[in-house]
Amino acid sequence: MSPEEKANELGIDLSPQEAGYLNLCIRSGNQLITSGHVSDLKGILGKGVSVEEGYEAAKNCCEKILRSVHNEHGTINGLRVIKLLGMVYSDQSFTDQHLVINGASDLLHELYGKDGDGYHARSAVGFSALPTGVAVEVEAVFEIL
Repeated sequence: MSPEEKANELGIDLSPQEAGYLNLCIRSGNQLITSGHVSDLKGILGKGVSVEEGYEAAKNCCEKILRSVHNEHGTINGLRVIKLLGMVYSDQSFTDQHLVINGASDLLHELYGKDGDGYHARSAVGFSALPTGVAVEVEAVFEIL
């Protein structure tokens, strides 16, 4: 099953979207580079927001990324995931950012294979604030195969 077929089976919205203030996904050579996509969930990890809720928020970001990639490229098939940057709105003592961003990584592993095109580099870092108080923001780089 192709990544796009899997995404459709999972109910991921790949429908067209209106252009925003900034380009949500831009092609440069054989790469697709996304802007940061923010979660619907707001709040601070380690201060009212659990790791499990953060995990789902990171997955939500990744679903939005896939929609933007599809809108720019016309498909999410034929891609290799190169890099994710996951940003987590964190309490000063919170140190499980990597477990939160696993929500995005795990979705990409499910679609592209953990040992194949979904095996990617990643950074997961904590921030003292994110735009509008969102819990998670994720950006990605894909290679067009």
